[in-house]
Amino acid sequence: MKTRFSEVRTIAMAAVLAAALGACAGTAKKESTGELVDDSVITSKVKGALLAEKGVNSMDVSVETFKGRVLLSGYVKTPDERQRIEGVARSVGGVKEINNNIQLR
Repeated sequence: MKTRFSEVRTIAMAAVLAAALGACAGTAKKESTGELVDDSVITSKVKGALLAEKGVNSMDVSVETFKGRVLLSGYVKTPDERQRIEGVARSVGGVKEINNNIQLR
């Protein structure tokens, strides 16, 4: 009887563990927990690099990251500034792709 209880308990614990790990997994439209953390780091690094870049007004630029793909949006005054912002974002480690939706004002 004790052995049967132990087996049932082991199976139940395995099921709970599998469910918990499954909740952390990513899909095509949802990031895994690790990807979410990685993307937060990439976003922070891109924003920091933009703030450090002289001659670029990054205050009107938004940075979002999903699975290593960075979306830049917002407004700048010149095409050169738009290209420089994209170049700075590309130089950050972990960036897989850039989608530059920055508009000229």
